[in-house]
Amino acid sequence: MKQLLSFLPSSFLLLVSLQAAPEPKYLTVGESVPAVSVRTEAGAAVKLSDAIGGKPTVLIFYRGGWCPFCTRHLAALAEAEPELTAAGFQLLAISPDQPAKLRAKPSHQKLPYTLLSDSEMNATRAFGIAFKVDDALVGKYKNDYGIDLEGDSGQTHHLLPYPAVFIVDRAGVIRFVHVNPDYKVRMSPGEIVAAARGALATRD
Repeated sequence: MKQLLSFLPSSFLLLVSLQAAPEPKYLTVGESVPAVSVRTEAGAAVKLSDAIGGKPTVLIFYRGGWCPFCTRHLAALAEAEPELTAAGFQLLAISPDQPAKLRAKPSHQKLPYTLLSDSEMNATRAFGIAFKVDDALVGKYKNDYGIDLEGDSGQTHHLLPYPAVFIVDRAGVIRFVHVNPDYKVRMSPGEIVAAARGALATRD
């Protein structure tokens, strides 16, 4: 991650560091995946429970294809995906990007796992990990850095998720949670694999 930071303009890092957000009140271990819908890359609405499909699942919430930290993390997860599959898990990654934007970034086209759109942010809010970007910062993102949050989501809510990992069992019960308001802090793929194995071993 330090290597990634070295490639980002200091002004950009200052900008994102100014985005203060309240402490999230998110779903915890033992609670069930909420009854919400997301959309596939083709734009079809699908219940998140149906996407989970009775399989142990690692749910990744990320901020969008515009976020370099998210892109780096998703690429690293692609390398760990076979290990997760071998452990009995599927990997689903959810963002505010509208369906047409999910694979717009070339590096995202190569990701072997499922990307889902929560452009209306119903799932993100239900999990308790949504926060609002103030209007001034939305404008600065767009005008100074070419990051168009409204264009990417197709919405005007100006909401983003805290990057998060929820590991759920085949019944849709949450067995592990990692949420951090600091967008730079992500679980490593190895940590996620270990958490998934632990959750599978201790599930009811």
